[in-house]
Amino acid sequence: MSSLAYAAGLSAAMWRRSLNEVVRVRGALLPTTVAPIIFLLGTAGQFGRLSDLHGFPTTSYLAWILPLSCLQGAGFAGGAAGANLARDIEQGWFDRLLTSPAPRALLLAGPVLAAMTRALVPTTVILSVGLVMGAGLSGGLAGVIALYVAAVWFCMIAALWGSTLALRARTQQVGPLIQNGVFLAVFLSTAYTPLPLLQGWLATFAKYNPVTYVLEMARQATVAGIPPSWAHTWPGLVALSGMTVLFGALALRQLRRVNL
Repeated sequence: MSSLAYAAGLSAAMWRRSLNEVVRVRGALLPTTVAPIIFLLGTAGQFGRLSDLHGFPTTSYLAWILPLSCLQGAGFAGGAAGANLARDIEQGWFDRLLTSPAPRALLLAGPVLAAMTRALVPTTVILSVGLVMGAGLSGGLAGVIALYVAAVWFCMIAALWGSTLALRARTQQVGPLIQNGVFLAVFLSTAYTPLPLLQGWLATFAKYNPVTYVLEMARQATVAGIPPSWAHTWPGLVALSGMTVLFGALALRQLRRVNL
């Protein structure tokens, strides 16, 4: 068997193993789906009049907040990959994998790909709930594609972040820290209002937060004031690429430092 075929087979096996949790644990996808939906319902009802502010790019606050909830659900799905890795480390399963001749990077590739696959479920469910509530797809097919690319790619970044912490802490107790990291990254951006309407330190932080530009890319699906265009897409792609390089390097660095 060639090295390429071996690598592909190992990654596929790890991918299937990670997805088996969805089949065996019926409620595995509930936290990543229900929590963002609750947030969507509560925020849209509580702050719905913010769209009346001058300069807000849409008359529907639901349309503004819906991509945020999709990104949140995908990010939580990615964070769960890190928590699952911590469980495997505690149970000794991951140490057995480290003794195999497989390149260590492949031991992360399967679970990360599985997290990206699982992210399709909360993203689709949350988007469907938003559409039922009255949010429209002003961006058409191009906008929907941008939303899914942003959500699934963000899931991968969250999975790399979670894996880094899991490899560092080697305990499931790191789970809340993984999820809080995803939570803060999302909400210290243009989560509630556009950048021109933010003030103080949050405006400065959101301007340099890469998630701000990922959200702009995702909002092409539902926000009429952000129509699908390359100008609204390339900053998000650059932000996603930069975060992938950063957290990918951190995860691989931590993986190389693991000693049996």
